Amino acid sequence: MKKPYLAVITDCEFASFDPERKELAGLAEVRKYSCRSEEEVIAVAAEADAILVQYAPITRRVIGSLANCRVIGRYGIGVDMIDLEAATQRGIPVVNVPDYCVEEVSDHTLALMLAASRKILHLHHCIAQGGWGYSLAVPVSRISDLTVGLVAFGKIARRVAEKLGPFGCRIIANDPYADAGTVLALGAELVDMKTLLKDSDIISLHAPLTEQTRHLFDHDAFERMKSTAWIINTSRGAVIDESALVHALDEGSIAGAALDVLEEEPIPKHHPLIGRDNVLLTPHCAFYSVASLLDLQILTARGVAQVLRGERPDYPVNPEVDPSLLDTSGRGTR
Repeated sequence: MKKPYLAVITDCEFASFDPERKELAGLAEVRKYSCRSEEEVIAVAAEADAILVQYAPITRRVIGSLANCRVIGRYGIGVDMIDLEAATQRGIPVVNVPDYCVEEVSDHTLALMLAASRKILHLHHCIAQGGWGYSLAVPVSRISDLTVGLVAFGKIARRVAEKLGPFGCRIIANDPYADAGTVLALGAELVDMKTLLKDSDIISLHAPLTEQTRHLFDHDAFERMKSTAWIINTSRGAVIDESALVHALDEGSIAGAALDVLEEEPIPKHHPLIGRDNVLLTPHCAFYSVASLLDLQILTARGVAQVLRGERPDYPVNPEVDPSLLDTSGRGTR
């Protein structure tokens, strides 16, 4: 019997990690920690054969400290907390779960859109202060008369487009990698960013965080938007330059923002976005449902197990690294 691999969960918010233990049973011993810094990850993962990470930083320095690592698994879709270049240079496969929480995030996006367009937050605050009557919401447009702009057109954005269809609004999208025919088939129109900023009544962000998308929405972008437009973000906080957003709200360059993600999380207590009638905040929870969390744990651990067995994972992030070339002779059962 070979010695089991060591799989380290650097951090996660799950009540139990029994799903990971089940997926890795007979293959790896699973240990769970609550890391938040490079130093903490290095201290617990230096000898790990596999790392499962939610938010902890897996930087070049961390990767350089890993003596045995054969795979890094991300609990989620985005991998901006992992230095992919460093992992690839070290020959470490990275896996994620790109099909995870598509229903949940698209539902949450629509909920924010409806709340914004119907001024739900504003009306709630007005009633709390003794107000009443439809005049508190004036003006409100029909949803079917609005133009919704989707920034990026991946799985979640496509599902948003499908769910928006019955509302009858115009849907436009900007994505340099999207196929115009695919966009059209889902009732949307592929446009350039200038057109999307100019025409949209609601802009919904679905882009991954990369060097190209960091602070994509800056002072210039907000200046190009309609003064009556809302921006919605369920992707990554840093796609928006928050200082530019605060300025745009203060100046009336846009009407409001609905955000599930922020540049700094948790949001600082006295952040200038808090307490505004035209800013709706949720605590990075768009991904959540009971079913989605279970899927996330199972599929992340399954991808890690596939690599440890020398198999091609279902969801490779850096497919140029071939797991079949890894040395699996020292530990684990085959």
